[in-house]
Amino acid sequence: MPLHLVGETLDKTRSHYLAQTGKLVQLMRGVYVDASDDIERSVLAHAVRIARYLYPKTYLSGASAVLLGPTADGRLYLSGPRAQRTRLRALEIIQNKAPDKPSTATAAIADGLGEFQVPVSTPRQRLLEAFRLRSEHAASIDAAMREGIAARLIEEYGDARAASDAVWALARENDWYREGEGAEKFLLRHRADAPVRNAAAFELAVAWHGLVIGSLAHDGFEWRWTAAPHGPVLPPVVRQTMPGRLPPFIVSLLPEGWLEAVLRDHRDERALLRSGRRYMSNITIAGSVAELAGLPADILGAKLAGHRESGLFTGTYAGPGRSAIEKDFEQRLAALFARADMPRLSGVQIKAPMHLDAGGTLTPSAGLPFTHILKPAGAAGFEHLPLVEWVGLGLAHAIGLSAPETALVPMPDGMPPALLVERFDIRERTDDTRLLAMEDMCSVLGLTPGEKYSASIERVARALRALSSEPEQDLLTLLRRVLFAWLIADGDLHLKNMALLKTAREGEAVFRSVRFAPVYDALTTRVFPGLAHDRMALTLAGKDERLKRADFVALATLAGLRAADANAAIDELLQRLLGAIDGIAVPPACLRDAAAAAIVGRTLDLCRERVRSFQPQRG
Repeated sequence: MPLHLVGETLDKTRSHYLAQTGKLVQLMRGVYVDASDDIERSVLAHAVRIARYLYPKTYLSGASAVLLGPTADGRLYLSGPRAQRTRLRALEIIQNKAPDKPSTATAAIADGLGEFQVPVSTPRQRLLEAFRLRSEHAASIDAAMREGIAARLIEEYGDARAASDAVWALARENDWYREGEGAEKFLLRHRADAPVRNAAAFELAVAWHGLVIGSLAHDGFEWRWTAAPHGPVLPPVVRQTMPGRLPPFIVSLLPEGWLEAVLRDHRDERALLRSGRRYMSNITIAGSVAELAGLPADILGAKLAGHRESGLFTGTYAGPGRSAIEKDFEQRLAALFARADMPRLSGVQIKAPMHLDAGGTLTPSAGLPFTHILKPAGAAGFEHLPLVEWVGLGLAHAIGLSAPETALVPMPDGMPPALLVERFDIRERTDDTRLLAMEDMCSVLGLTPGEKYSASIERVARALRALSSEPEQDLLTLLRRVLFAWLIADGDLHLKNMALLKTAREGEAVFRSVRFAPVYDALTTRVFPGLAHDRMALTLAGKDERLKRADFVALATLAGLRAADANAAIDELLQRLLGAIDGIAVPPACLRDAAAAAIVGRTLDLCRERVRSFQPQRG
C-alpha cells in the first residue's frame, strides 16, 4: 500500500515504528508513504484522499471540481472554513474560504486504494467560481473549462437565459453579485469578430533548459501565467500563487539591489522582464520562441578546480577593470548589462555573471554560457568582503556542508581581490541529461524578496519536511547550516540565501530529487562597519540572539528528528569547525595590506571564540 493514513490504514504507534525503521516516510502529521515507492507519484495519485483526510470539512472546487483531481501542475483546489495552502512534495493543496451557502454535490473517486465519495462544487457554483476577482481558484478554470461548464448549464436549463437565472439565484444567496454579473455576461455574450486589444499588452515565452514551459502575459493591468499545453513532459517549475501577480519563482529571479539601480530605467516588472532574457535556474524569457532558441545554454565547460592553486585563481581575468581617468569599475560592469543576453542576477551585493573557458580565461557571459559568479570588493569598509566570504565558504566545505568551488581572483588596476564562485545549479557536460532548477525559500513560501527576513527557521523546516525527497537528511543539513551561521556570526542567512535544488529529466512529470541546496552565501557579518552587533536574519525559538544548544535541539525535534541525532550532529560540527578555523589559510597574495590581514584575523578569532563559548554540554 503506497499511502498510509494514521487512524484509517494504520495506528499511530505502528506508523511511528515503521518510520523509525525506514520503511515509511512521514510527509506531515498522520500522512505516510512507503519509502520504496515513487513518493511524488504516490502523492499525486492519492491527492484527493490526502485532502479529504487533512481537511474533512472542505469540498473540491475550481478546476479540481471539473477534473475531480489535481491539475497537470500538481494543484488541488478546495473550498472550506478558511484560506490556506499546503505543499506536499509535487502536490500543492490550495484552499479558499467557501461562501456561506455553497452548492455542492457528491462525486465518486477511485485511486487504487478503493472508491470513496467527496463533495464537489456543482456546475452552477463552478461558473460563479470562475468569475471571482483575484482568485487563484478562478484562474485555475481555463477557457475550455468555462465553455464546458456553460454548455452543461445551458443543456440542463434549456437555454442561456434560464441557465443565467439559475446561476443568479445561487449568486444572490451568497452575495456574489459581481460573480453573478460575470457569469451572466458569459452565458449571454455575443462574440465580437475582432476583439479590441490593449496595445500595452504583451506576452513572453518562458523556457527552462531551452524547453518552453509556458508564457507570461500582461494585459496592461495584471500578470497571467499559462503552462505550455503541448511539448515535452516536464515537472511544474513555475506556479502562480496569487492571481494577477508574477509567480514567486519569477520574482525571485529579478534583479534587486545594485543591479536594480543599474537598470534604473527598468524598475517596472514589465520593463525588467522585457529588457533581459537570461536568468538563474536555467530560465530564459523572451518575446518569442525563436529568440529563446538563439540563447546559449549554461553548461559548465571548464571547472574552477583546474584553474586554481591554494585558493587563488590561476587563469586569466578578462573582465572590466578601472581607470583613474576613464569610468570606474562599477560603471564598466554596469555597462555590460545594457545587453539583453547578459544574465540577470538577484541579490543586493554587486556581482557579475562570468564564463570560464577550457583555457582558463574568465570573461563576462554576455552571449556565452553563464558558469561562474564574480563577487568584487565593495566600498566604504566592505573592500575585503570577498576575503571574508571566501573564509566562510571554505569553513562550510571543511565541516562537511556542501558548498560550491571558489577561488580568489587577483584584479587589475590595483583593485582588491574578488571572489569567484562556481555554479552548482547547471549541467556539467553537454551530454548531461539532468534538468536543474533552484528555488529560494522566498519563492517556496510564496513571499516577496522584500519579505526575506519575515519568517522563522521553524517555518523553513516545515516546508523542507513537506517538499524534500530526503527529508531526514535535509533537515539535519538545515540544523547544521543554521548552527554554522550562528557560530561564524553570519547575520545574513535570510530566505533568499537558502534554497531547494530540484532535479528531473525530460519525460518526468515530477522532480525525482528535491534537496536542500548547497551553501552559497556564508560570511561573518559582524566584522564589517556598523554590524558589530548583527543578529541572526531569521528567528529560531523566537530569538535572533543568545541562542543555546537547547534551541537547536528543539528545532530538530520539531522537525521530526531524534534529539540524539541532533546532539551528535552538533557535537561533530563543533569539533570539525574548530579544526577548520585553525587550518584555513588565505592566499598570501590576497593579504596585500595590514587591513586585509586584520579583518581575516578578526573573522577567525570571532569564529573561534563563538565555537568555544557555545554550550559544550548537552542540555
